[in-house]
Amino acid sequence: MTTTRARTVLLAAPRSFCAGVERAIDTVERLLAAPQRRDPIYVRKQIVHNTHVVAELAARGAIFVEELDEVPAGATVVFSAHGVSPAVRAEAKRRELTVVDATCPLVTKVHAEARRFAARGDTIVLVGHAGHEEVEGTAGEAPESTVVVGDPAEVAALEVPDESRVSYLTQTTLSIEEADATIQALRQRFPQLHGPGSADICYASTNRQQAVAAIARHSDVVLVVGSQNSSNSLRLVEVAQRQQVPAYLIDNAAAVSFSWIESADIVGLTAGASAPGVLVDEVIEKLRTWGPVTVREHVTAVEDIAFAPPHEVRRLP
Repeated sequence: MTTTRARTVLLAAPRSFCAGVERAIDTVERLLAAPQRRDPIYVRKQIVHNTHVVAELAARGAIFVEELDEVPAGATVVFSAHGVSPAVRAEAKRRELTVVDATCPLVTKVHAEARRFAARGDTIVLVGHAGHEEVEGTAGEAPESTVVVGDPAEVAALEVPDESRVSYLTQTTLSIEEADATIQALRQRFPQLHGPGSADICYASTNRQQAVAAIARHSDVVLVVGSQNSSNSLRLVEVAQRQQVPAYLIDNAAAVSFSWIESADIVGLTAGASAPGVLVDEVIEKLRTWGPVTVREHVTAVEDIAFAPPHEVRRLP
């Protein structure tokens, strides 16, 4: 193993946490730290899709559950950043749970659009990944009139009651290029298609995809820090690969293989919107064990967005 090769790390910016993720994590942290807290804090699903974030919060006392039937009646439960369906909210009310809603406001926007389109009597085509928690929550706003499609091929097979009354929404963490291809297929299939007033793919996904595309063009290999169930992180890998560059999703520094970077002079590095920035620093330190490293940051956008915490958290001392 050659350990003396000098390399440049081209660091994408923006990277790591977005405002919605910061808000969700902060919500759980503040509930755990509340001086008057006596009872456990439960979190339905992963608060964000990152194993390190979940493990850290669990170590501090948060109890993660898959469904509400695992939460004792009357307890406090936090809804994750991905949002939930009205059926989940109704179940929480029935069981008299104290709900703290950490849904990203940009996901909440898509839910509101789903209700508006459903009220008009439209069939809603939700472009996204079936089974993803965000998609399940959004589709749950109008399950009887929502169909989920993942690509243009699925659009071709769609059958709807009235082709003049079709609207579309998208998951917030999709690849911009792939979503556009599916939306164009929908427009061709349904010429009177309605869409949201503004794009549903969130600013953080857009910015991080543009940033990784920019560094990939100058890199020999790209590393994306993020967990396997993180949609936005997976999309970053795909964006880099479309630049004809090898790209790998890694949960942490330990996952980096020397064989990936052995012949690389420039290593592109970024992190998904749910991955802590400290994990990026640890990857850089791992690379230093294989030779000198110069770090250059490539900035394509500057983010200054912040979301107010849920009102239940704002009242805490």
